[in-house]
Amino acid sequence: MEADLFSPEFQDADKAREVLESERWPDGPVCPHCGVIGEAYKIQPKEGSKTRKGVYKCAGCRKQFTVTVGTIFADSHIPLNKWLAAIHLICASKKGISANQLHRMLGITLKSAWFLAHRIRYGMKQEPLSSKLQGTFEIDETYIGGKKRVGRQRHRGGDATIDRNPRSNKAPVVSLLQRGGKVQSFHVERVTSENLRPIVKSIVEHGSHVMTDSSTALKFTSEEYKHDTVNHHQGEYVRREGETVITTNAIEGYFGILKRGINGVYHHVGKHHLHRYLSEFDFRYNAREVTDAERAKLALKGVGGKRLMYRDSQVKTA
Repeated sequence: MEADLFSPEFQDADKAREVLESERWPDGPVCPHCGVIGEAYKIQPKEGSKTRKGVYKCAGCRKQFTVTVGTIFADSHIPLNKWLAAIHLICASKKGISANQLHRMLGITLKSAWFLAHRIRYGMKQEPLSSKLQGTFEIDETYIGGKKRVGRQRHRGGDATIDRNPRSNKAPVVSLLQRGGKVQSFHVERVTSENLRPIVKSIVEHGSHVMTDSSTALKFTSEEYKHDTVNHHQGEYVRREGETVITTNAIEGYFGILKRGINGVYHHVGKHHLHRYLSEFDFRYNAREVTDAERAKLALKGVGGKRLMYRDSQVKTA
């Protein structure tokens, strides 16, 4: 896929299908029904036939399929070239691109643009790790959401109350960044040791080096890992012990990109959708060292085996 939005695959649905087939099936068509590779043949539509373009028939199980079966594109009425253009735009936009912008640029309805973007984010979701990771990790938490006034608030039919917690309407996010590796982010209900312990233990191998700030919720890491902290309250952000640089600046940099995107581009993200936006920002950050076109190709590799229905996208669960 070229970076130019005027490229054929972004303008013509047939060209887009050819690109998708070459990316998903480098060794020949893969039957989604029986898994046979390279044993399917394309059915050529005849005049007056109801057969769609891009339909294959498996020589093994004799079932028909297209390259979109079992992917985020399944049963979509949006042309494939617009899907590929949307993937390119999302992958090339460091801080994201709003559904309103996709709606205007692609010429589709706002509702379709919103759901299309959520399907793409679902495709960007990282698969569970097959084994734990070793090395040096930076772990920190942040809070996503708008600013809240602290002071007296009057509730209907009751007395005025005072809410002094500026984070009470924000969504907590904890991220783990492996030095020289990838970042993984999670939306948690509360930043407590009880909530963070299983997340850290599922990713970080015993004995790894963990760096955090002085948060009490992360003190449990001292039990199973080599643990160093920096005290932000005392103005400490970086220190060196021999050849080791102790800091959480890398994860703080990621949080900066995340917040600029949420606040500046999306403006508001519901807590029940936050995990999908985290998948988007994690994906782009983890592929930051490749070109926009290469990043879009990586996104295409993750579209298989994932199906998101509109009704499921509305379910208010994290």
